[in-house]
Amino acid sequence: MKKWVLGIWLFHLVGGFLFAQGEIKQQARIFYRNEKSLGISLNSNGMGISGRYAKRLNARKKTIWEIDGANIKHPKEVRISNYYYNNRSFVFGKQNLFLNLRGGWGKQHEMFRKVDRGGISIRRYFTVGPAIGFLKPIYYEVFKAGGGGVNDYYISEEKFDPSIHLGYIYGRASFFKGFNEIAVVPGVYGRFGLSFEYSKSDITIHAIETGVSLDLFPKKIEIMATEQNNFYFLTLFVAYRFGKVVDAKGIVDEGDLY
Repeated sequence: MKKWVLGIWLFHLVGGFLFAQGEIKQQARIFYRNEKSLGISLNSNGMGISGRYAKRLNARKKTIWEIDGANIKHPKEVRISNYYYNNRSFVFGKQNLFLNLRGGWGKQHEMFRKVDRGGISIRRYFTVGPAIGFLKPIYYEVFKAGGGGVNDYYISEEKFDPSIHLGYIYGRASFFKGFNEIAVVPGVYGRFGLSFEYSKSDITIHAIETGVSLDLFPKKIEIMATEQNNFYFLTLFVAYRFGKVVDAKGIVDEGDLY
């Protein structure tokens, strides 16, 4: 009796395994694939958005090109408001808004491949390339004495000057003030990251990425007037990336995966 029970149990176990293997083989697995994707990142010194194209070299390796734009903030920035006169907030002592545009080339290697639809593909990647920094002056609305008495004053739009503007700021000026004074600072950057791709479809991309990037410039980037500024920016980031597979090919032999 025990042998019959054991035999039936083994029959169901082996049959279920073979049936599952058949399901896996019937699913078209895309190994050779090019990818296009967009990413939104939260950085330790700001936020950014990027576009990336990955071209296959083999089943596990890709060459990648990316364009990335980010707003880089100084770590000592503090946003305040002059509640006595208005509620428009501003960063006290900030001289310039700093936007960084990067264009890079790099490599991606898939370390762990998905084994089923609910799995996660783990990839490591790096990119290097030129960076172009844009410095836009920031203007403040500042109280100025009119000369007609204690309550006689007017509002002037001026760049921050720590020697005369302490306690006399009414609020921030228009964001578009100073666009005709934008300065360009060339530099270079490098990035290393890990990507955790979890899409249940082989033709779409959904991934969480994390890593570190370094931007270097030939001179200090003057973001704050009242704090120490640097010529480099070491940034930690986490990003959400989404996109699609393009120019894909199907199943390949296991020996081609390496």
